[in-house]
Amino acid sequence: MSGSFYSDDTPERAWEVLSQQLVPELFEAGEFEALRFFEVLRKLPGEPFAKAGLDGALWDAYSQTVGLPLCELLGAHSRPIPSGVAIGIYDHTEALLERVDRYLAKGYQRVKLKIQPGWDIEPVASVRARFPDVPLMVDANASYSIADQQIFEELDTFGLMMIEQPLAREAHDEAAQLQRILRTPLCADESAESPEALSSLIEKRAARIVNIKIQRVGGLSEARLMLGQARAGGLECWVGTMPELGVASAQGLHLAAHAGFTYATDIEASARWYVEDVIEPPIEIDRHGLIRLPAGSGMGFTVSREKVEKYCTAVEKFAA
Repeated sequence: MSGSFYSDDTPERAWEVLSQQLVPELFEAGEFEALRFFEVLRKLPGEPFAKAGLDGALWDAYSQTVGLPLCELLGAHSRPIPSGVAIGIYDHTEALLERVDRYLAKGYQRVKLKIQPGWDIEPVASVRARFPDVPLMVDANASYSIADQQIFEELDTFGLMMIEQPLAREAHDEAAQLQRILRTPLCADESAESPEALSSLIEKRAARIVNIKIQRVGGLSEARLMLGQARAGGLECWVGTMPELGVASAQGLHLAAHAGFTYATDIEASARWYVEDVIEPPIEIDRHGLIRLPAGSGMGFTVSREKVEKYCTAVEKFAA
């Protein structure tokens, strides 16, 4: 998405880093192991979103070369992926309730509500009252501080699956303090931005669950390693996402097929976000809230060159 709202990464910066640094680095590397190129990327500071794009392309290309589904290279087997819906901030609770009802009717298996100061207890209470049995979680996007402990104690009474990223990404000690007093598991998102950060969360017991976003951690290679690290540290895991094109969502689905993930993914149907996504077939969920991976090697989804060219705004060419 445009701008910088989740991290320091922006579309403009990702384009610049890919075209001027990462892709030239790839072509200058000579022969290399496709699934170990992340070790080269690690030497370059920052830029996880740009790295994720290149790393994912290598995984997909290699899996097509060896004729295997991407999920099998990631240590998984193709299975239906349970999908949950994420719902944002509204001006009135009735609008929120209507939206929850609409997406539950489409089959989504759980509901995630975005919260922020001033929009927390009332909307959660309203949704829980209207839908007493729905699997429900909240995502604070680091909007609170430990001074807001009372709000989380109230949220603790609603039988939530988890509270995602309640505090600032670096507030590991405060998150550990909050987790000790809550029954509801805390889920790390922005806080789990690297293996080093994840180690700190595990050591301090600052979360019981981790949301692994491929872009946030710098690609499929890092995501797979952090899954193993999190499970070894006793954390449960699930695959998060953001509004993103189907290329990224498809790779996330293959990762989410791994048995190490125990909660529904945030990856949703293509139609949730786009009139026309750039992949074929589009991602769809069935009435049971499941997404099925297409058969075939690689992602199983094909990027439509026609659609890419239709919406193209810039081109960069490289010579090997």
